[in-house]
Parts: sequence; C-alpha cells; structure tokens
Amino acid sequence: MDEILTFLQQPHIQKVLIIFFSALVILFIARGIKSIIPKYIHETNQRYRTRKYISYTAYMVIVLVILVTFSAKLSGITVFLGVAGAGIAFALQEIIVSAAGFLAINFSKFYSVGDRVMLGGIKGDVIDIGLLRTSLMQVGDWVNGDQYNGKMVRVANSFIFKEPVYNYSGEFPFLWDEVVIPLKTESDYHWAKEEFLKILNEVQGPYAQEAEKHWQKMTERMMIEDARVKPMVHVSFDQNWISFTLRYVVDYKLRRSTKDQIFTKCLDMIRASEGRLIIASAAIEITAFPDSSQQNQKS
Repeated sequence: MDEILTFLQQPHIQKVLIIFFSALVILFIARGIKSIIPKYIHETNQRYRTRKYISYTAYMVIVLVILVTFSAKLSGITVFLGVAGAGIAFALQEIIVSAAGFLAINFSKFYSVGDRVMLGGIKGDVIDIGLLRTSLMQVGDWVNGDQYNGKMVRVANSFIFKEPVYNYSGEFPFLWDEVVIPLKTESDYHWAKEEFLKILNEVQGPYAQEAEKHWQKMTERMMIEDARVKPMVHVSFDQNWISFTLRYVVDYKLRRSTKDQIFTKCLDMIRASEGRLIIASAAIEITAFPDSSQQNQKS
C-alpha cells in the first residue's frame, strides 16, 4: 500500500490522473448536454450541428486542461516544438488543409448537412461533416437521374479550396430545368405553345409561386438578375422540325419525377390533338437511285 501511495504522489503521475479524471468529467457533461438537446431543438439540421459543436468544444477543453497541467514544462521544449512543428506541418499538410476546410465549411456556409452538392467531382447529399472529411450519399453515376445509387462517398474537406463547390440547395431550394419537344413543321405551333404552357402551369405553377418568393429575397440580398421564375415556352426551328423548350423551376430532389409528369401530359395532349400536332424524328429520305444500266455499262 505504501508503494502505491508513493507512486501516486509522484508529480507526473498526479498530473496524468488530473488529466484523466478531468477528461472523464468533461466528456460526461458533454454527453449529458447532447442527450437533452432533442427536447429543446426540434430541427434535425440544427440539432446535428449543435451536437457537433458540443463534441468539438469538449475536445478543445480537454486539450486546454492538458496545456495548463503541463504549462511548467512547456518552456523547456519550445524550441523543439518549433523545429518539429515545421516538419509535422509539411508532412500533414493535407490533414491541416482539411481541418481548415472544416472551419471554412461551418463558418462560411459553403454547404450544410442535407444540402445536395458536387464536391471533388462527386454529386450527392451531405449526410455528415467531419473534421477531415465530408460524407455524401451519392446520386447519379450509373443511375440515370438525380437518384441515389447506394454508394456513400467521403470527400476530403480540402477540396473546397481546390475545386468549385456546386450547391444545388443552398440559398434557394429549386433549380431551373427544361424539356425539349420536337414537332413537325406542319403542326399547329401557336396552339401547341399555348397547350404546353398550360401543362407547365398545371404541374409546376403552384411551386413556381413559392419559388418566386425565395428568388425575390435573393435579389434583395445579392447583386443578381431578377430572372423569371414562372413557367415559359420558347420556340425555335430549322429545316428539320420545330423545337419547343419548356422551361420551369423544380425542387432539386424532384427533377426526374417532374419531367415524368410533364412528358406524360404532353404525350397525352399530342395524342388527343387529332393530327394537329405531330412529333418529329430524325430520318433519312432517299430521293433518287443510281441508274442500274449505267452502272452495268461502266462495269
């Protein structure tokens, strides 16, 4: 027993014990705070961010306790830390940049959990933002349309300093999208344009009204064009057919299902037009054949 007491009375052992029990208390308090967060914060995104901040704050407090406990020893190793720090910084530069990216993401609002982004060439929904990496539930790739393919991808936070960050849902939750429908030149294009616009207003009209409110707020805060959000139809033609471009705003997660509704209603309308509208298609028409008798004479 005396040996144990003597061992515990050593200064270094006492400091280690202080750090150990202090860390336990800090982590216990942090866990207790995180357990009561759902009672006061109901929004999923805000609750997630708050839990993350509490965890990082606890770790910082533990590091501070370590520094304070060994403060008397720090003066003797200042030069060593200065020399070693330069080498460590060079060897771990990717980790350091990723940690800096974490701070930039959280304080500069590049994106947040729940946003759909393209980061490092990977497109997906942000499901977690770690100290070094951002986890994405990938969309696209071998799956057509903006739908999950089942892959979870972790991208280094350092990519926000190296490549553009595309956020599909950051400031406003909608995108502009288009559907192109080709009709033969003999079609009644005036009537077609009116009918296509009716279909757009039927499918996306109510959503466009809500999206217009978001866009007005954007134009008030940023130097940005007051673009048209309401559905519209543009007409163009060449020697082959008339092209109708149906432009509309859509929720960034509903692009494919919205296109399905628009295409279905357009096809139903064209089929019910009784010949007023005819869908065009690329074709090669042979108008003349070489004379077989001349071919025989040459041979």
